[in-house]
Amino acid sequence: MHPDDASEHDPAPSKPPQLERLVLPGERAGVAETVESLGLWKLPEGRAGRPRVLLNMVSTLDGRATLGGRSAALSDAADRALFHALRASVDGVLVGAGTVREERYGRMIRERSARALRLARGLAQEPLACIVSGRLALSGEIPLLAEPAARVAVLTASRAVLPDTAARVEYVRCGRDGTLELARGLAELRERFGVHSLLCEGGPHLARELFAQGLVDELFLSLSAQVAGGEPPDGRALRILAGEELEAPVPMELRDVLRHGSSLFLHYEVRSGARVARETTLSSSLAS
Repeated sequence: MHPDDASEHDPAPSKPPQLERLVLPGERAGVAETVESLGLWKLPEGRAGRPRVLLNMVSTLDGRATLGGRSAALSDAADRALFHALRASVDGVLVGAGTVREERYGRMIRERSARALRLARGLAQEPLACIVSGRLALSGEIPLLAEPAARVAVLTASRAVLPDTAARVEYVRCGRDGTLELARGLAELRERFGVHSLLCEGGPHLARELFAQGLVDELFLSLSAQVAGGEPPDGRALRILAGEELEAPVPMELRDVLRHGSSLFLHYEVRSGARVARETTLSSSLAS
């Protein structure tokens, strides 16, 4: 029996909820037009001195965010197009050091036309690549750090520096008592680098910390039409949030649903009043 099934002693059930059918033949929209309608490059309203934070993640239908430790197998052409269109519209891209290593991050914007469009919108040619790294365990051989055109800001609690890299690297020292404080780091990104819109691409541990500290404004979730199985304790079957359970679930409001083939693309906004920091420390999984 479902735990909510009525017993003979329950009062008469209320009118059942009505379901809205979202997937109907209708007007089509290209990825570029869809992202442009969000106006991400326009200066947003104040958010307590920090950037507007957008989280972009992909998942299987059973919740896996990676296969074999990487997300590439979950992505189709539409998801990749959305990924690049979002990147091309923001001031900065935030990513954890582990994801930079696993996904072999390279140059943020590769196409000249996309860089020209950014300039026309009043943005820099490339978004600032913002890497969260506790111990600065990053090799200069990572394509992003080997790219002379790359602009990189490392958010860290460490006082160390990386070995010489081709990329231009600056540091956001946002630690206290050896603990990295994300809220401080995001505020400094806005103050020092003019980052008003920040796209987080994971990984799942960083995504969890952003939600835990009330630092996410919107979620773009691509649902890949496949199931994969696997249990989170194996260390590789990650969900879009990994780590300890949040102190309280974060309520979301659905803003848009798009479909390409059998894949769905969901746009959610954190419900007004829910962006209250519940935790102030990062888990050890980010200390790398």
